[in-house]
Amino acid sequence: MRTTHPYLIRLGHWLSAISIFVLATSGLQIFQAFPSFASKLPEPMEIPVPEFLSLGSWLGGALSWHFTFAWFFAFGTALTIVDLARGGLKRIWLTGNEWFGIWPMARYYFLRGPKPIVNDLYNPLQKIAYLSITAITLLALISGTMLAQPVQLGFLIQGIGGWQNARLLHFGCMLAIAAFIPGHLVMVALAGRPAMRAMLTGRSENL
Repeated sequence: MRTTHPYLIRLGHWLSAISIFVLATSGLQIFQAFPSFASKLPEPMEIPVPEFLSLGSWLGGALSWHFTFAWFFAFGTALTIVDLARGGLKRIWLTGNEWFGIWPMARYYFLRGPKPIVNDLYNPLQKIAYLSITAITLLALISGTMLAQPVQLGFLIQGIGGWQNARLLHFGCMLAIAAFIPGHLVMVALAGRPAMRAMLTGRSENL
């Protein structure tokens, strides 16, 4: 057996996975306090949010959930960044030729195409997905901090065009993370039990 997923990656992964569910549902409850991205709230611009998708019951409760699990999410992200800085970035960085392997892997996963030969721990599609979600996660943390500290970080809010743009950016990050999850689960399922076991134990015979 060899180590395929260092403990920093595994701990960061599971902290983030749990936190994302709470952050998304409590965030939707917070959003219901002003369900629009306009400067005012004309009724046609309201975005309805189903009650079963929200957590916290009211604005104060949702903020408590959101801010609490934002710390867990930030810690999980920090662990991932530390691992990448210690050399883990090499595992998910695409070389020049690997860019041409993204479409064949996507065709295999989602269109039942032939399985390309993969000689690395992660295939090109996984690498671009993990690079992208790392960047989106960082952007979600930055935009969330901007919304939580609008006075201290007012210069950043003004730099992206105002408060509503900051809200829209944060909401967009949540949608991007939500879109990533189904594809991630498909890739894990097709990789089989060794891949799932590796994220729990960190070691695998086949990966």
